[in-house]
Amino acid sequence: MGKPKTVLFLSNHFITLYNFRRELIDRLLSQGHRVVLSMPADEQNEYFRARGCEILDTPMSRRGLNPVEDMKLLANYRRIMKAVKPDIIFSYTSKPDIYGSMASTALGFRQVCNITGRGNALAYDNALAATVRALYRASISKCYKVFFQNADDRDYFIRHKIVKDNWALIPGSGVNLHQHALTSMPDDGEIRFLYVGRIMAVKGIDQLLDCAVAIRRRHPNTRFYLAGFVEQEQYKQKLKDYEAGGYIEHLGFQKDIDAWIRRCHCTILPSHGGEGVPNAVLESAAVGRACIVSNVPGSRDAVEDGVTGYIFEPRSSADLIDKVEKFLALSKEEREKMGLAGHDKVAREFDRELVIRAYLNEVERV
Repeated sequence: MGKPKTVLFLSNHFITLYNFRRELIDRLLSQGHRVVLSMPADEQNEYFRARGCEILDTPMSRRGLNPVEDMKLLANYRRIMKAVKPDIIFSYTSKPDIYGSMASTALGFRQVCNITGRGNALAYDNALAATVRALYRASISKCYKVFFQNADDRDYFIRHKIVKDNWALIPGSGVNLHQHALTSMPDDGEIRFLYVGRIMAVKGIDQLLDCAVAIRRRHPNTRFYLAGFVEQEQYKQKLKDYEAGGYIEHLGFQKDIDAWIRRCHCTILPSHGGEGVPNAVLESAAVGRACIVSNVPGSRDAVEDGVTGYIFEPRSSADLIDKVEKFLALSKEEREKMGLAGHDKVAREFDRELVIRAYLNEVERV
């Protein structure tokens, strides 16, 4: 294994490291490496400190382009890297990728970026997308390596000359098959659907609400649950209205989302795009639940149409409704079979151990 290394993680939030990198961090610590985490202050950060990590509270505006704030983040990253002197840096999401790469390249450190999806900024071809592409081009094009979670994102970045040959493809963030263990679907006379994610237009919330109204009117034995923070003000009252009408239940953010996945039969992700490989879909399939997703990069990678779930046309409420009707028309045995097929697919293609090994290989190379 060689001598212990110093590994620096750049993240925009505690929860992204806790949910998706916890096993990697534990493995690094168990191998005797020094692990330093740079992320915004949060009382939950103590979880990692107690496990042996060093925590560097790093203020960050997670969304939006604010030149003053972003230059402060760049300066912070430069200070952190000079002080920590990492052997390798791992970053996740756009700002740690972009400003971390600018700092690490200038200072001569090795950084591995993870493109966790194109995100809202690159969902449309407009001035904002052009600006973000320029920032990526000025940063990650020069970093040591870029991990992509799906081939569509990789091709997009190559087509826009953001990366050349400094990339590798990994199976999303992977799924912990022990944490998200296979369980039988409920059999109590109701069919329940779950959405997990932020409440915002680009996630297809309007199509989901249309679907919930149409299906609940035709099939009173169905339920629609939405789990996630409301990110756009326009949905706060809208969700209350749809709840009052009996069409949905908004659960807010749920720390133990597995309990809700197990309670439901099918997870719906109607995103308009910008996904890496959606963790909600991987986790639901691992538990043995069918998934209905829009035909966008990342989402379609995780579902085999008609076998592990259904794929519908993005932004089409009618097509989503049609696919939900198809699921409802299945027998109990057919729904179970679909869930088992989803579990087998993610166990074969998206085991988190595959992702951990890709990162450990990078640590071993330095």
